[in-house]
Amino acid sequence: MTSPRPLALVTGASRGIGAAVAAALAPTHDLLLGGRDAAALGAVAEGLGARALPWPVDLTDAGALAGATERIDELDVLVHSAGVGVLGTVEELDAETWRRQFEVNVVAVAELTRLLLPALRAARGTVVCVNSGAGLAARPGWGAYAASKFALRAFADSLRGEEPTLRVCSVHPGRVDTDMQRSVVAYEGGAYDPDRYLRPESVAAAVLAAVTASPDAHIAEIVVRPTG
Repeated sequence: MTSPRPLALVTGASRGIGAAVAAALAPTHDLLLGGRDAAALGAVAEGLGARALPWPVDLTDAGALAGATERIDELDVLVHSAGVGVLGTVEELDAETWRRQFEVNVVAVAELTRLLLPALRAARGTVVCVNSGAGLAARPGWGAYAASKFALRAFADSLRGEEPTLRVCSVHPGRVDTDMQRSVVAYEGGAYDPDRYLRPESVAAAVLAAVTASPDAHIAEIVVRPTG
């Protein structure tokens, strides 16, 4: 994709926070919309116009990921929004559930970033990790998910120190009105009220703030909480 506009790759772009981030960046950036559901990505891309392209790939497939990134030689923005969350106590969750959450929430993030480092360095780019309030504090029943998000925060902190030409930001939203939040509330046994939670667009605004900060500013961490 050749254009004078900066290029952004957003994972998890088929819905929720990822789709909202893509919409927030669309007025100023060319977009690669990352995710596994090609049809859903196509629908999002159609709504954003010709400068948004689906980028369907399984982020946990190392070979597919390497192939999908090999033609990206300059990248201004990388937003890691894809993630999974399965709640349960230590007694309830088996090893495979722990592995899956770390594979998607941490390992895939690290590998995609590693593959794109030359392109990010070429653009002196920005990496944003959409984390969670669970990446700052863990609660009973949240152990596996929170551990993966603590690890994601550690990854971002390490990358920030290792790559001085890049800006690296962790965004820690509170509860957001998404499909994942519905699963969380169902696990907790409560009634779902979307008005109690952040809108995906509010989290996207925080991501946009990190991406568009003035050149002298490096926003390392943003915590966003619902007002209610």
